[in-house]
Amino acid sequence: MSEKQAVSTKSAPAAIGPYSQAVRVGDFLYTSGQVGLDPASGALVEGGIEAQTTRVLENLKAVLEAAGIGFENVIKTTVFLKNMGDFAAMNAIYAQYLAPEGVVAPARSTVEVARLPKDGLVEIEVIARM
Repeated sequence: MSEKQAVSTKSAPAAIGPYSQAVRVGDFLYTSGQVGLDPASGALVEGGIEAQTTRVLENLKAVLEAAGIGFENVIKTTVFLKNMGDFAAMNAIYAQYLAPEGVVAPARSTVEVARLPKDGLVEIEVIARM
């Protein structure tokens, strides 16, 4: 088994607990879930599900770039929503990042949860192949 390596960037929020922004093992990258925190202030962005989904995906983009890859390398995502009623709005933004025309969309699970860190509306984690 390949040794695991931490991946981190100042362009995404610092870990707020004992975890890595992402871990690389061999040809795979596993990210921690990202919520809509502004990397500079550490505060949750305002503007509802659209603003938070965009911030989450920009945070994930920064982590992927720190590993030398992009969204086209993502093979699986897990989306946690505080309210499944926000699915359509989240999905429209998600598609722009992870399923643009001509790109094979990753596999995905989406679940509704009671609460997210910092009382966020959405959290997304990804698995990517290097």
